[in-house]
Amino acid sequence: MGTHHPHSFDERFEFAGKAKTFSLVAIVIGVLGIVYGFAIDHHEHHAVRTFSNLLLMSYYFVGVCVAGVFFLAYQYMAQAGWSVGLLRIPQAFARILGIAVLVLLIVVGAGLFLTHPEMHEGHQVDAPYLYAHWATKGLAIEGSPIYDAVIAGKSAFLNKPFFYGSLVVMLGLYSLFGKLLVDYSNSEDSLGGMLNYNKSFKISAIFLVIFGFTFPIYSFGTIMSLEAHWFSTMFGWYNLAAVHVSGLAVIALTLAILKENGYFSWVNENHMHDLGKLIFGFSIFWTYVWFAQFFLTWYANMPEESVYFYRRWEPEYKWWFWLNIVLNFCAPLFLLMKNDNKRSFTRMKIVTIIIIIGHWLDYYLMIMPGTMENHREFGITELFTFIGFAGLFSFLMLNALSKFESLVPKKHPLLDESLHHHI
Repeated sequence: MGTHHPHSFDERFEFAGKAKTFSLVAIVIGVLGIVYGFAIDHHEHHAVRTFSNLLLMSYYFVGVCVAGVFFLAYQYMAQAGWSVGLLRIPQAFARILGIAVLVLLIVVGAGLFLTHPEMHEGHQVDAPYLYAHWATKGLAIEGSPIYDAVIAGKSAFLNKPFFYGSLVVMLGLYSLFGKLLVDYSNSEDSLGGMLNYNKSFKISAIFLVIFGFTFPIYSFGTIMSLEAHWFSTMFGWYNLAAVHVSGLAVIALTLAILKENGYFSWVNENHMHDLGKLIFGFSIFWTYVWFAQFFLTWYANMPEESVYFYRRWEPEYKWWFWLNIVLNFCAPLFLLMKNDNKRSFTRMKIVTIIIIIGHWLDYYLMIMPGTMENHREFGITELFTFIGFAGLFSFLMLNALSKFESLVPKKHPLLDESLHHHI
C-alpha cells in the first residue's frame, strides 16, 4: 500500500460466543417446527403446508446467497471502489451458495417426487406435495380422466426431468461463478497484481449475461409453476427485484451488526449511505414491477389472469396483500428518503429488518395461495421454519466469513478508494 492506514488489515472474524449459540438455537427451533409439521400433525394438508414453507425458505436462502454473487459481479463490472471494504460479506454469501442450492434441490426433489392421495375433479389421484398443478400423473396424457389441455400444452417445459435438470444446471452455474469470484479474491490477496482482478472482471461479465437470461426461467419454474395455468412475463423481473433488495438488506444488516461488535473499522456512514441508496432504489423498482403486473392484470380483466389476484384478495390473504406493500414500499420510501437515515447504522438496521420480513411475506403470497387452496392458516410451522433458516444462514455465513485470512481484500487495486470514500 502506498499510504499508511490506521486500520489492521490482518483482522479476522472470530465466530464464537452469542452469535454461534443463537444460530444453533434457531436451527433447533426450525427442526422442531419441521418435525411438528410432518410428524405431529398427521393431516395431509399440514404436510403440504410444511413443504410449502420449506420451499419458501429454501428459495429465500438461495435468493440471498445469489444476490451476494450478483452484488460482487456488478461491483466488478462497474469497477466500483466504494464497496471494496465490505466485499467479504457478499463473498461469504457466495461461499455458502452451494449449500443453499443443495437444500433447495432436496426440498424441490422431495416435494416433486413424493406423493399423497388427493381428490382432483372428482377423481382420486396421487398428487405430489409440490407442483401438483402440473406434476400429477395423467394431467398431460390425452384420454386420462384428469387430462388438462393447458398443462399438456406446457409439458415440454413442465415435465419432471426437464424441470429438475434445468434447476440443477442453472443453480450449479450460479454456485460455480460465486466460487470463482471468491477464489480469485483470495488469490489476489496472496499474489497481488492485476491478474486476479482482471479475471474477476471477465467472469463477472459472463455471469451477468447468464444470470440475466436464466434467472427469470429459474423463478418461472420454482415459483410461478406452482399455479401452472397462470403466467406473467413480468414475474421473473419481479422476483429478481425481490431477491436483489432482500440480499442488499441482509448485507447491510450483517455489516451494521459486525460494525457494532468492533469489526470493519474502515467502514463508515458513507459506505452505509451507498447501501441505503441501493436498497431505496431497488425497493422502488420492486414496487414498479409489482404494480405493473397487478395493474395490467386488473386493466385487461381476463379471467385466466385475474384469478391469480382474486385468490390473494380472499379474506385470509387480503390484509397480507396490502401489508406487503406497506413493508416493501412505504417503509423504505419514507424511512430512507432522508440522507441522514441512510447514514445511520441504527436506522438502517431497523429498515433492513422490516425489508427482510417484508420479502418473506412477498414470497409467502407468491407460494401459499397456490399450494394451500384449503386449510389456510398461519402459525408455528411458518414462524419456526423462518427462524430455523435464519439460524442456518447465520451459522453458515458467519462460519464462512471466519475462514477468510482478512476481513478486507488487502491487495484489491481499488482498496484506497474505499478507505477514503466520502459522499
